Amino acid sequence: MKKIIKTLLWTLLALMLLIAAGAWVKFGSLVKGAMSVQKLDEGLYYMEYKGDDGFAGLIESGGGKSSGELVGYVMNFLSKGFYNPPLTPAPAQYGCSALTARTPDDEVLMGRNFDFSSATGLVLHTRPKHGYETITTFNVEFFGFGSDWVPEGFVNQYMALSGLFFALDGLNEKGLAVADLMAGDDAVTHQESGKPALTTTSAICYLLKNAATVDEALELLRGIDMHSDIGAAHHYAISDATGRSVVVEYVDNRMEVVESPAVTNHYLCAAKLNVGLYEGDRRYDYLCSQFEAAGGVMDKRQLSEAIAAVSQPPAQGDRLGTAWTMVMDLTSPSVTYYSRRHFDKPFRFSFQR
Repeated sequence: MKKIIKTLLWTLLALMLLIAAGAWVKFGSLVKGAMSVQKLDEGLYYMEYKGDDGFAGLIESGGGKSSGELVGYVMNFLSKGFYNPPLTPAPAQYGCSALTARTPDDEVLMGRNFDFSSATGLVLHTRPKHGYETITTFNVEFFGFGSDWVPEGFVNQYMALSGLFFALDGLNEKGLAVADLMAGDDAVTHQESGKPALTTTSAICYLLKNAATVDEALELLRGIDMHSDIGAAHHYAISDATGRSVVVEYVDNRMEVVESPAVTNHYLCAAKLNVGLYEGDRRYDYLCSQFEAAGGVMDKRQLSEAIAAVSQPPAQGDRLGTAWTMVMDLTSPSVTYYSRRHFDKPFRFSFQR
């Protein structure tokens, strides 16, 4: 009898170990990613993820035409099919600015402000199983997990892995940088050609995982159907390590590309030039004037000061202003973050070599 009980106990233990091993195979990378979350500063968190990020599967399944559609895939990926809660991504309107310049040492830098009335930034450093290593940022308030939600505590940290599929800006190991900015009106883009569908923010993840240059990024954009997030117009600032810098806009579901080192929140393409530029907004003119005065050559201090100068302070009505500022080195890929205009508190992240 004792021998039978002992055998049963060992069998039970073996089964439990097999179940645990199987669970770790499924969830191990996600659990480690969730456990990596750390608070950097007021309004800014950081996490790392290494492994299958699920994005290839998203493209293979046809993508999604809205944040709502994408949420189903995201929750299925994070829960491995066990849990699919109904979520409603939060709508928002946000301003921003970006500037790209070459340094005296022939390096390329890109600065970017993300301006919003309320935001908590999540910096996500991803080393995917397929594609390039990336560092991206997203406003966790856009997840729709509830008011005052922050990635603290294991459950919330796990849910923050939704950022694998959504980004407002970022950089990859090849020196490609992409940032999303409001374009100036409410003209939405909904391309319907039968290609894989992505929204504005999910497309940023797609570009950074798969493109090394501006030309490659543009080719990828031509290979998908773009769908506007939040019911408004967007444009992209895209720059690479060669120094090429473009702004991608959409007019009547047609992609327009403008060569420009700077961009804020009005259209730059000929078809809608200056639409959305309101009286008194001098951010774009200021960035261009600083760029031109320097002959297109700005060291890190000059570019950082220029982008900081157009950052937005808190305003009446508890409006946050600039949630985060990034200064990205595209030649030796790395990024320095500043949360909420705390320019005396830099946080620098680089890529594995």
